[in-house]
Amino acid sequence: MIQGSFRLVFFLRFYFVVSLKKCIFALGMVRLKHIWVWLNRINHSRGFGIQSPTDYAFVRYVINEHWPYYHYDELGKGDDWLTRKLGRLYFRIANWRQPKVMVSHDYQDYLHAGCDQAEIKEDADKADLIMMKMDGDYRTRMERIYQQVSDDSILIVEGIWKDMDFWREVAGDERSRITFDLYYCGLVMFDKKRHKMNYIINF
Repeated sequence: MIQGSFRLVFFLRFYFVVSLKKCIFALGMVRLKHIWVWLNRINHSRGFGIQSPTDYAFVRYVINEHWPYYHYDELGKGDDWLTRKLGRLYFRIANWRQPKVMVSHDYQDYLHAGCDQAEIKEDADKADLIMMKMDGDYRTRMERIYQQVSDDSILIVEGIWKDMDFWREVAGDERSRITFDLYYCGLVMFDKKRHKMNYIINF
């Protein structure tokens, strides 16, 4: 009986140690991946090399703004670091754009904090800010989005790293005038008066 209990305790300890090592390794690999992405994009930091004053200001003071905003302490409690990082970005975009209609299924607390006057819907014929995730039939969804946007609209595509070929198609489409590749998400603007530009940003 004692020998059986000893074996059980030994097995449980061994299982715990192996599982812990696997978790540490997995977390380490994820962190290494993020560091690798950041290093590969180091030449695209904080708007360096962007000639357009409008696009530079957007990158410098919206995408890569590091000063704390008034709602940061209230948002993202319990979120993992990437969800919080993206949520704060979406908050800043909503705060900058001040849209009347937003289409989103996620991050609604961040978006509403950025513009509390906006109406957040799951779908709309026209919208000023649209958020799309890279799941399901996103190619068909993208064609629908082209019908929903105006010159002042902005689209957030979360998870572009999952299908970079699709993102390159979006960036190359003439209807997408200005695009920002942040790796974790992509931003698209549709102002037909603007010259077409595609940026890679270290976010």
